[in-house]
Amino acid sequence: MPEHAYDLTLGAARADLCRYLAACYYEPTPAFAEERMFAAMLAAAAPLGDAYAAPVRRLGEAFAATALQDLLVDYTRLFIGPIGTLARPYGSVWLGGDVTLMQDSSVAVEALYEEGGFAIDDAFRELPDHVAAELEFLYLLIHQQNVAQARGELDAVHANADLRRRFLDAHLGAWSPAFARAVEEGAQTPFYRELAALTARFVADETAAVRG
Repeated sequence: MPEHAYDLTLGAARADLCRYLAACYYEPTPAFAEERMFAAMLAAAAPLGDAYAAPVRRLGEAFAATALQDLLVDYTRLFIGPIGTLARPYGSVWLGGDVTLMQDSSVAVEALYEEGGFAIDDAFRELPDHVAAELEFLYLLIHQQNVAQARGELDAVHANADLRRRFLDAHLGAWSPAFARAVEEGAQTPFYRELAALTARFVADETAAVRG
């Protein structure tokens, strides 16, 4: 996308929506409702039009209509197990079928994190290629793009675009479609079906944009 055509308002909306998507992949708690997360998520999605606002609205409605215990059971079935986990939320699971490939994938995404200045919080007890971590990295990259565009730092804009393209092509954009399908097919609650569909749409649009 040419620099002069970049819309900072839409860029900020994309960044915020990505950040809220990442949060949805943490274990559901009452804080989701207490902090009005889905109202904030809808406000982030609104500038992007009904293609995003409508599914975000459905996501919030699905959360409100489902007992927290049912969400926790579905979250555990889908992402944790311990037996028959339906949609393991790690890029290495979907990108590599053997241990060596899985290890290579994890090392590669950590190298991209370092290149982008992304540090995983010590309190994060998951693997570095967890879907929440990769979405948070994408959020950071979109935010960095917004800052560089606002400052007119074209070298930083181009470097950021290259890093996002490499990250999406080799990691999140490569494995999230299969992961999202597994979540949609295995979910017993509308919340996780809506989340999977929204995640697939967002990552696909980001991947298409950075390739264009």
